[in-house]
Amino acid sequence: MSDFTHLDESGDARMVDVAEKDVTDRRATAQAFVRTSTQVIELLRGSGVPKGDALAVARIAAISGTKRTPDLIPLCHPIAVHGVDVNLEVEDDGVRITVTVRTADRTGVEMEALTGASVGALAMIDMVKGVDRSAMIERVVLLEKSGGRSGHYIRPSES
Repeated sequence: MSDFTHLDESGDARMVDVAEKDVTDRRATAQAFVRTSTQVIELLRGSGVPKGDALAVARIAAISGTKRTPDLIPLCHPIAVHGVDVNLEVEDDGVRITVTVRTADRTGVEMEALTGASVGALAMIDMVKGVDRSAMIERVVLLEKSGGRSGHYIRPSES
């Protein structure tokens, strides 16, 4: 069981002790894609969906989700989130939500970025479901992370 950092010697779940780790600047960027109909895209680019400003709601939801990560993911440490940037791009077949999270702490912010992107995508689904019940979250991925012992990671480009 020693290969699994979140399990103790008995195989029970545990929260990793990060007290001895150095405080370093850390950053992570994650992305979610919400595939939706042409009708929704036209509304997002024009007068908006019937429920209101879907992009603004998704942006605030992504920030809120980032801040609530340790409440949602059982073994995540509560950390000081120093900054959250949310970028929403309306594309021809959906909305791309990119979340970058920054901290100076003892553990990374990958889960915060992934949670923010996921919650932003869920909020987008909620805002457009009255127009497109088939809207779906197609993928949530970590794009990049930096800082900490494991160093810099950039997701390989997919062809």
